[in-house]
Amino acid sequence: MSLTSSPAHSQRSANLRLPRLSAKPIGAAALALPTLAPLLALLLAWLDFDLATWVHLWETLLPEMLMSTAGLVVGVSIVTLALGISLGWLTARYIFPAVSALRLALVLPLAIPSYVLGFVYVGLLDYAGPIQTTLRHLLGEAFEFEVRTLLGAIFVLSLALYPYVYLFAQAAFQEQSAAHQDAARAMGYGSWATFWRIALPLARPSLAAGWALVMMETLTDFAVVRYFNVITLSEGVVRLWVGQMDREAGVQVASLLMGIAFAVVAIERSLRRRARYTQLGSQTRPLARTRLRGWRAWLATGYASLVLVLAFGLPGSQLVIWAIEDVSSAAPGTLEAVFGAYLLNTLLLAGSAALLVILVAIGLGWLVRANDAPSPLLRTLARAAALGYAMPSAVVAIGVLLLLAPLNAPVAAWTGGAFLLSGSLISVLYGYLVRFLAIGMNGVESSLEKISPAMEMAARTLGAHTARVVMHVYLPLMRGGVLTAALLICVDVLKELPLTMFLRPFGMETLSTWAYMLSSESAWVGASTPALVIVGLSLLPTMLLMRRAVLTEVQLR
Repeated sequence: MSLTSSPAHSQRSANLRLPRLSAKPIGAAALALPTLAPLLALLLAWLDFDLATWVHLWETLLPEMLMSTAGLVVGVSIVTLALGISLGWLTARYIFPAVSALRLALVLPLAIPSYVLGFVYVGLLDYAGPIQTTLRHLLGEAFEFEVRTLLGAIFVLSLALYPYVYLFAQAAFQEQSAAHQDAARAMGYGSWATFWRIALPLARPSLAAGWALVMMETLTDFAVVRYFNVITLSEGVVRLWVGQMDREAGVQVASLLMGIAFAVVAIERSLRRRARYTQLGSQTRPLARTRLRGWRAWLATGYASLVLVLAFGLPGSQLVIWAIEDVSSAAPGTLEAVFGAYLLNTLLLAGSAALLVILVAIGLGWLVRANDAPSPLLRTLARAAALGYAMPSAVVAIGVLLLLAPLNAPVAAWTGGAFLLSGSLISVLYGYLVRFLAIGMNGVESSLEKISPAMEMAARTLGAHTARVVMHVYLPLMRGGVLTAALLICVDVLKELPLTMFLRPFGMETLSTWAYMLSSESAWVGASTPALVIVGLSLLPTMLLMRRAVLTEVQLR
């Protein structure tokens, strides 16, 4: 009997072959899924739902955490929206003394991390601080007020976060056409009616984006609320996981916090979807600025200056005073040794994280770009990979720990107990990748969009292969966006506190953890030196934002 197959049998075998899998979705999944894995690990924690844990939480901390979180979110939302919208409208719509300088300087508070601003104001406003001490001399020894309250936390976080709303509001108001103002005047609207009925609704998508960023930063904060004795969900995660070593309760609270973060993202998307406006016509006439005169002009200058002094001038000056005192009182050589070691740790982590994030972002961006017609799967994977930026840092940290903890035993057995994944540099860099990949993706995608496909086609026509096209066409043209994204990642890592505290190796300190540990012990003077370095380095991306604002203003003129 012959074993040779017939042509018909061969044809049927060919028809039964499995469809060939494309390498691009597989590559995208290989890059994207690891960044989603920590969040999925938290979701899977609900499979081990323990009613007793939730009953215990409800009987102890959970009601206070929920009420404090709700109060903080509502308070910070109201204050940041009020400050951001009013300052954005003033600087975009009116001309008054020092408006050009204030328009740029109002971005400077972004350089001061909220936990630095928090301990500075606690040091200034506490009972033994200079402000209350001076007031007692003026008003009598009986004068006293308590600063460590929910209102104090709202005050500090609002000063630290209002620039997010301000930047979006100012850009939205500047881009509006004068035709809208003309139409409002034709309908008999005054200045206030034009603002409420025309300008503000048109800016709603941008304001929603700024508000979402404020909410993410508010939900992720645990240092400021701890300074002010407020127990929120984020602070509760740290308290349960680190302080009380209650892992199960910490995971459950972290998963609840992740659900709230998803709700914020959903609300922001809904607000933007319901408010899409476009300019009619190929050319739009920019909105003319109104010159304020008399007391109105000086009131506008005074209001913007007061916000800037409270958010940047006063805390920055106090940090400099404390740092000078710290340096002058330190024993010779002690501060330099500690500072050098912690600064080196910080810079190594920041540089390594930026390199890792940019490489993964370029890989994902290239896979989506290289596909002639990107499939919904590729787009979904690319967007999902950046989801970690919308999650509070404590949530990402616990997700990473949940994912890596089961791998500790096999890794320890393989390395003879010399190495563990959790509590290592790998876990720290992994957490940074999950948290900050969105920044890298934004920089890479914005750079790729500016590169015409005709450039690649011309290179391939000349015989260049893929690697040569990437090295000599794409990377040179992407350099500006990629370097900007890398700088932003470095500064975010520099300021990052919850992720670093949860995931760093034992005994490893950075500038942020050093500043927090000292400030948590009310050692304001000692914490000022690392805090001032963080602020100084954080000014770099802030200057980039200011430079972009200058270019935008020149173009508008």
